[in-house]
Amino acid sequence: MPVDDTVKVVVLGTGQMGSGMIKLLLQKSGIDLVGVYGRRASRVGLDVGQVLGLDTALGVQVSHDLSAVLAHTKPHVVLQATCSRVSEAVDEITTALQHRANVISIAEEMAYPAYKAPQSAAVLHQLALDHQVTVVGTGINPGFVLDLLVIALTGVCWRVDAIRAQRVNDLSPYGPAVLTSQGVGLTPAAFHQGLQDGTVVGHYGFPESISMIARALGWHIDRIVQHREPIISRVTRATPFVTIEPGRTAGCLHTAVAYRHDEPVITLIHPQQVHPHLEHIATGDVIDIHGEPPVHFASSPEIPGGLGTIALAVNMIPPVMNAAPGLTSMAALPVPAAIMGDVRMLLHARPPQ
Repeated sequence: MPVDDTVKVVVLGTGQMGSGMIKLLLQKSGIDLVGVYGRRASRVGLDVGQVLGLDTALGVQVSHDLSAVLAHTKPHVVLQATCSRVSEAVDEITTALQHRANVISIAEEMAYPAYKAPQSAAVLHQLALDHQVTVVGTGINPGFVLDLLVIALTGVCWRVDAIRAQRVNDLSPYGPAVLTSQGVGLTPAAFHQGLQDGTVVGHYGFPESISMIARALGWHIDRIVQHREPIISRVTRATPFVTIEPGRTAGCLHTAVAYRHDEPVITLIHPQQVHPHLEHIATGDVIDIHGEPPVHFASSPEIPGGLGTIALAVNMIPPVMNAAPGLTSMAALPVPAAIMGDVRMLLHARPPQ
């Protein structure tokens, strides 16, 4: 694209993540927010400034007609913040690709969609190739802490025998969809019933993170075993969306172990809960690479999940626009960096279609 053109972006979603992306985009030089698509009927037709609670209108209205928005605005990039599963994301992504827009999705399963939805992944890859655009899934986790950062740390190793990584985080900044998926506020019995009926899922993305790590290291994983348990609160905890009484679920302890030749080689642990500090639990990220040499990384408090995911979605705009067409992953793209100058200075032209 010519260097004097602004990068036109459309955001899908007006919830916690979508609204955060819009706010961050407005702070970046060389980027023009040209459209917003929302699934919530109550917000359709509203000026985005009103949705965000700003003092001024932005001149962009929330629309429920994605195809019309894309046809009218012709964006270079679409940021998707509407869902978690590939099955829920694929129609919106398909529509964006058909309008020749690059797509950056924070749907957790889109971090490595070939694991759960290989057929959909293949179709999206071919569609992106046909329209000479790129698709990637990103986020703080999956997409960074428990996969991309792990992969980067193995780069100094002669040999890797096993990997163990844990992320302890605070769920309080998240909205109702995430809290519901973690079983927050339920009794222990209702939590386990939710696991059975699929309303409680714990963390989306462990198989995707494991697949990304294994692919980068050249490992074949034989099986992945996951386990979920409720984190029961002993104190009252509250967010704008839920109040958790003692004896009810504050979050989910979710683990996943990947086996290779009957040996556990990747163990990912993710206890997520609302306000862990109320029970003197510190948040943080810990990665241990067992091998030669061994590597230990620890960071506390946690890298903020909501803020980090928003930043990654926006900061991946230049790498995605510069990438070869097709469906890709964070492990196959340049390391993300914060956009601190005009985004157009970070772009190079793609070959003519």
